[in-house]
Amino acid sequence: MVVSDAEPKAAPAHGDAPVTPAPTAPGAEPPLSVIEPGTRALPDLRELWRYRELLFFLALRDVKIRYKQTVFGVGWAVAQPLATMGVFALFLGRIAGVGAGVEHYPLFVFAGMVAWAFFSNTVTSAANSVVANERLITKVYFPRLAIPLSTVGVGLFDLVIASLLLAAMAAWFGAAPAWSVLVLPLVVLALAVSAAGVGVLLSALIVAQRDFRFVLGFGVQLWMFATPSLYVPAEALGPRAQALLPLNPAHGLVAAFRQAALGGPFDWYAFAVSAAVGTAVAVAGLAYFRRTERSFADTI
Repeated sequence: MVVSDAEPKAAPAHGDAPVTPAPTAPGAEPPLSVIEPGTRALPDLRELWRYRELLFFLALRDVKIRYKQTVFGVGWAVAQPLATMGVFALFLGRIAGVGAGVEHYPLFVFAGMVAWAFFSNTVTSAANSVVANERLITKVYFPRLAIPLSTVGVGLFDLVIASLLLAAMAAWFGAAPAWSVLVLPLVVLALAVSAAGVGVLLSALIVAQRDFRFVLGFGVQLWMFATPSLYVPAEALGPRAQALLPLNPAHGLVAAFRQAALGGPFDWYAFAVSAAVGTAVAVAGLAYFRRTERSFADTI
C-alpha cells in the first residue's frame, strides 16, 4: 500500500496496512493520507499475519452464527455426510451393486463424504463470504482476503465433529487405521488449500458478476457426481480414468482422506496430482482476488 501525505509522513508499514501519519502541531491542518493499492501480484502474507486475530474472530463468529438457535446444534455437521451416505449405500450399494466388492460400503461412502462435505462447504461459504460481508468491507480497512479464508475455520470445526463420528463407525465395523493415518494432517491441509483457493476465486467473481452465485449452486452438485472416489472404489475404474481423474482435485484428495483415515493402500499418484492442481488453482485464485479487491468497495 502506497501512502502520499501533504506533510512528511511516517515510515510505511509492511504490506498494505494504512500508515499512521506523524502527530501535527496544535491548530495545524492534519496531513492528508492517501491509501492506494499496492503492486504485489499476490496478497501480502505478512499483513495477513498481523490481522490473524481478526481472522480468528471472523471464523468464531461464523461458527456461532451457524449453530445459533438450532435444536441439533453441531449435530448438523454430520447430517449432510450421514444423509448422503444413506442414499448412496441404498441406491448405489444395494440396488445398483456398485459396492459389491467393497467391505463395509457404508463406511467407505461416509469417509469420502466427510472429506467432501468439508471441501464443498468451504468452497460455498468462501464464495459467498465477500458479498455477505458488504457492510464490513465498505466501512473499514483490513485485508479482504481474511473474509473468505475465515470460512476454512468453520469447515475445520465441522470436519473435527464429523471425524469423531467416523472414528466411532470405524471402530464399530472393526476397521483399524494403518500407518497412513500419519499422512492425514497433510491431506486435510491439501483439502483446505484447494477448497479455499476455489472459494477465493469464486468470491471475487461473484462480486463482479452475481450470475456466478447461481452457477455455484448446481456446479457444486455436479462436481460431487464428477468425483467418483466418493462412491466407487479405485479398482473399479479403468487405467485411463485412474490417470486422468486426479486432475479433479477433489477426487484424489477425497480418496487420500479415506485411505489415510481407514487404512489400505495409499495412492500417492492421485494425491500428488490432485494436491498440485489444487495448489495451482489456489495461486490463480489469490492472484485474481488480489487484482480485483481494490474495486470491491465500489462494486459490491
